[in-house]
Amino acid sequence: ISPTSAHLTPKAIREALAKYSTYAGSKNIDLRGLNFTDLGDITNPDGQDGKKRVNKKLTGVLDNYKTLIALGGDNSITYSVASGLWPDLSKIGLITFDAHHDLRDGESNGSPIWRLMQAGLPGKNIVQIGIADFANSAEYADRAKEHGVTVITRAQMRSATMPEIIAKALEIAGMGGREIYVDVDVDVCDRSVAPACPASLPGGISADELRQAAFLAGANYKVRAVDITEIDPKRDSKDERTVRLAALLVLEIAAGYKTR
Repeated sequence: ISPTSAHLTPKAIREALAKYSTYAGSKNIDLRGLNFTDLGDITNPDGQDGKKRVNKKLTGVLDNYKTLIALGGDNSITYSVASGLWPDLSKIGLITFDAHHDLRDGESNGSPIWRLMQAGLPGKNIVQIGIADFANSAEYADRAKEHGVTVITRAQMRSATMPEIIAKALEIAGMGGREIYVDVDVDVCDRSVAPACPASLPGGISADELRQAAFLAGANYKVRAVDITEIDPKRDSKDERTVRLAALLVLEIAAGYKTR
């Protein structure tokens, strides 16, 4: 929808990871001992040809790995990653952290959720967390409601704790023993902590809230894949706060996983 250099993000996140330790003192969790595999980048992932490359790369990955973390890239990767991991999308659930519904028509970073639904993912097993005011049209809000999508707005989040929100989301998305895909569009955060997200707004959730959500998602055995998207390193602040947040999300997911 807008020009972006999000293809630079995976490399930037890898470099930022080197700035952190492996130990979370508040939880007494050390990531040393966990096995990680870097599956590398996928070049030119956009369009139908790109989708085929992503699907080919990810076919069978969940047979060999407990959890996948996909680094974007813009939010269009959500469709290609999910469809590559699960040939039958009707059998999974989805949780999104996003200021936007991403229910547009067509193929763009504004349409992955609608494309997944059209490919068979039931709306009743989708939970969208952090949907912001003045960021979506009424037509897309109506589309979400029409198809049974559970929407937890930014305003609703003010009267609930993150553990309460995540517990509800996991219950809905994982209904019937479904495996769960979690889509983390970092523009759900306040613009002050996510300047590298072109569509982030003032008033989004805090970096701490998103880190807590990442940990809780990683801790649940039903969560098999998480993506981190919509970061453009060229737009980041000099202190690289958005990319550094993304690296911390990787670590929080891993720390959560270690508690399973």
